[in-house]
Amino acid sequence: MSAKVTALEPVSGSAEQAVTELMVRAHAAMEAYENHDQNRVDEAVTALAWSIYRPESARMLADLAVRDTGLGNVESKVIKNTRKTFGTLRDLLRAKTVGVIEDDPAKGMVKYGKPVGVVGAVCPSTNPAATPVNKAMMALKGGNAVVIAPSPAGYATTATTVELMRAELKKCGHPEDLVQILPAPVTKEMTQALINRCDLAVVTGSQNNVKRAMTSGTVSIGVGPGNVPVIIDDTADLDDAAEKITASKIFDNSTSCSSENAVIILDAVYDRAIEALQRAGGHLCDSQEKIRVLDGLWQNGHLNRHVIAKDMNVFAEVIGLSKAAATAKFAMVEDDRPGPDRPLSDEKLSLILTIYRARDFDGAKRIVQAILEVKGKGHSVGVHTANMEHAREVAEETDVVRVLVNQAHTFGNGGSFNNTLPFTLSMGGGTWAGNTISENLNYRHFINITHLVTTIAEDKPSEEALFGDYWAKYGK
Repeated sequence: MSAKVTALEPVSGSAEQAVTELMVRAHAAMEAYENHDQNRVDEAVTALAWSIYRPESARMLADLAVRDTGLGNVESKVIKNTRKTFGTLRDLLRAKTVGVIEDDPAKGMVKYGKPVGVVGAVCPSTNPAATPVNKAMMALKGGNAVVIAPSPAGYATTATTVELMRAELKKCGHPEDLVQILPAPVTKEMTQALINRCDLAVVTGSQNNVKRAMTSGTVSIGVGPGNVPVIIDDTADLDDAAEKITASKIFDNSTSCSSENAVIILDAVYDRAIEALQRAGGHLCDSQEKIRVLDGLWQNGHLNRHVIAKDMNVFAEVIGLSKAAATAKFAMVEDDRPGPDRPLSDEKLSLILTIYRARDFDGAKRIVQAILEVKGKGHSVGVHTANMEHAREVAEETDVVRVLVNQAHTFGNGGSFNNTLPFTLSMGGGTWAGNTISENLNYRHFINITHLVTTIAEDKPSEEALFGDYWAKYGK
């Protein structure tokens, strides 16, 4: 299949004019969309899924994404294009979103799903194909149209993806303009104009875009940054934990916000856990290599674009690491504490994993909290343990939305076939991350609900039932 970009014709004039034309076309497409019919809506959603799931499309877009952005690797992106899409389609086809979506006579309540309008979907360079399709599927599931604002770095990939989606919509008789893309060249001004004009802005990626959306006056959903810390306690299956951490860490060269950035190991199993991670493919940096990582991964306080999301051999060559590091799957760097003055406790977007030693489980939890204060608060934490009380402690005490137990974090955090989190590529972090949602982005965020309310038998308890315990303890 050709990777030729055949996106919409550029719109002349200002950013505002370009967005105005796209919005007119989007509203016209919504008028023609058979979004009163759940079967037709589901057909449209399936069409979008097939556009990227088709084997030749999944690989072509993965290859184009890596060439376009220089981030990640092809095989991982093929998996992302297919697995995420397949899982999301499963979730969406099981849900009602148009017409009567719930009817509960006992409560006198009927709920009707209705569109939110035109969705402005801001997408990151790390997923220039998978995220646009993921958001478009959810938007169309709610009966909406979507206009995609791609990262400039990933424009060719996203534009090709949009054309594939439009071609599938046309094939099954749906308006192609249900899915559109900002014309090239995409600028901050054009993206902001879309955010300002759409009915719902959904922003993944740049925290600058998230903040601008949240202050735009448009109803917005933004997601926070990741910086995932994972605990290995003294009851964990060390080889299982190491294999899962490795598979997750190296997936797409750590471009995922759910990729492990730090592992905290209890002192009682520290040496054995490090050996397990080495058996799984990790290289433990010595003191000189640690200095090279610190000097090379950050430049002038910013991540070095020449090494982020690169294969390990490229990273090692640019940074100046050993041959052993170059042939490893990832590298580990030990550090004694996290903090705002310690770059290794920040998100690294690379095949570098920071390792901390904790005296006990309480110490491990304190290290996790300190890491999240640097970055990633609200996002997620992982625990490898055979002691579910430890997992419950983390869930009760840590300000994150998701705590994953004995899972490869990248594969479980955005939904999995063996957990019940919704499949998504956008993970909300709640108010801890400055987000409006504290769950995985899903179809429910793309519908309005009308409540038809009828009377039921009166449900009014006595004063004694409500105030009795309080009166007995404190008096009237």
